[in-house]
Amino acid sequence: MVLQRVSQAAVSVDGREVSRIGAGYLLLVGVEDGDDPDIARRMAAKVAALRLFPGAQGRGFDVALADAGGEVLVVSQFTLMGDVRKGNRPSWAAAAAPEAAEPLVEGVCDALGALGLAVSRGVFGAMMEVSLVNDGPVTLVLDSADVLGPRRR
Repeated sequence: MVLQRVSQAAVSVDGREVSRIGAGYLLLVGVEDGDDPDIARRMAAKVAALRLFPGAQGRGFDVALADAGGEVLVVSQFTLMGDVRKGNRPSWAAAAAPEAAEPLVEGVCDALGALGLAVSRGVFGAMMEVSLVNDGPVTLVLDSADVLGPRRR
């Protein structure tokens, strides 16, 4: 998962805007073969708990998304699973099949919503145009080890 703190972000499909948020997080979510609903829930909980917004002095990383009144835009992105260690064409062997990945991306969205966050979505499997204004810039890469500890697989 790539998390970007944004002042705004939007997704369009076929030239039509399908989602837009103001200040908050843009989450680019890739699902690896073997990921499960527990990982989706724990990743969502981690995202919700992160303190990436400035505090009362307008500096630092002191405030969580909900306390900042922020929103989340979740965009599925299987290309995050691309492996470029060999050759010049990425291998997608580690990416989960669409029928396994889509419920997990939706699981992240549902878990974020259950934590009280306003969640917007991209369109799973569509060619999307994602626009954003990165705030900071603040960009983090999170993976299952961030919520599970060292790889359990």
